[in-house]
Amino acid sequence: MAAQMPWRGVLVAVTTPFRDDLTVDLDRLQEQVRWLAEEGCHGVSPGGTLGEYQTLSDREWLDVVAATVQAAPPGCAVVPGVGGYGSRQARRWAERAVGAGADAVLALPPDGSVARGADVVAHFREVAAVGMPVVVHNDPAAARLDLTPELLATVAEVDGIVAVREVSGDVRRVHRIRDLCPHLDVLAGADDVSLELVLCGATGWIAGLANALPRQSVRLFQLGVERDLAAALPLYTDLHPVFGWSARPEAVPAVKLAMEYAGRYGGRCRPPRGPLSGPVAARVRQDVLRALTATVPAVGETVPEAAFPGGFPA
Repeated sequence: MAAQMPWRGVLVAVTTPFRDDLTVDLDRLQEQVRWLAEEGCHGVSPGGTLGEYQTLSDREWLDVVAATVQAAPPGCAVVPGVGGYGSRQARRWAERAVGAGADAVLALPPDGSVARGADVVAHFREVAAVGMPVVVHNDPAAARLDLTPELLATVAEVDGIVAVREVSGDVRRVHRIRDLCPHLDVLAGADDVSLELVLCGATGWIAGLANALPRQSVRLFQLGVERDLAAALPLYTDLHPVFGWSARPEAVPAVKLAMEYAGRYGGRCRPPRGPLSGPVAARVRQDVLRALTATVPAVGETVPEAAFPGGFPA
């Protein structure tokens, strides 16, 4: 089922590990991908916003995607980000994702300009033309363009558009999106509204803090699918403070620092991103420690099959 709908379940927007000299460390990337799969994540999304794609050369981006595909075990989907300054770059990266063996792609609107609605549709049509399932990435803060439900409904008419990663933080949107384009899967994109969106019908979650807290994130998602609020809410309460960092301007260094506090390798960010200040880093540490000491309810036997007609990754 995971191969048929690889965008469903918990996918981790993996960070790009850099060495001290700021070169890409593919060995550490592959180790992280394998660990995330072992912890129960359904897939990974490399080379996206959290992966600092704007700082990667074409060669580096392709190396990151190829290394991720190589490391991902069977059943672990790979959905690379193909954000680009324009449609030609986004399509080129999507074509290379196909060649690398990815399962789908995660595509932002055209970066660097305020595009008209027709331009946005044309952009996604160009990306979808490579024949790969496309998850639309709506992150108004990162893309400087808001894919409103009305605009998204027009984009969703393009063959190959299968889902939207909704990062606006507006929980009400899931209802409007499902009303206007019921064939489109909605995926949670902002960690700090993940449970709300899953309860409202989101079929997946492309998560950031799961880089540091995969087991906790997967269990929260499962509890949301099962509508087990008695178990989900206490866990969400402990996770929510650290989840909130995914929606802040400091998201990338905060996630990498959270990984360090959780015993993983986060490493440096490439400029212009620098390290967090002392007080901010201390708050991230406090939030991570609270999440790490949270009681994670035992995994249930199954996720209800009826929750996701058409297939859900086991």
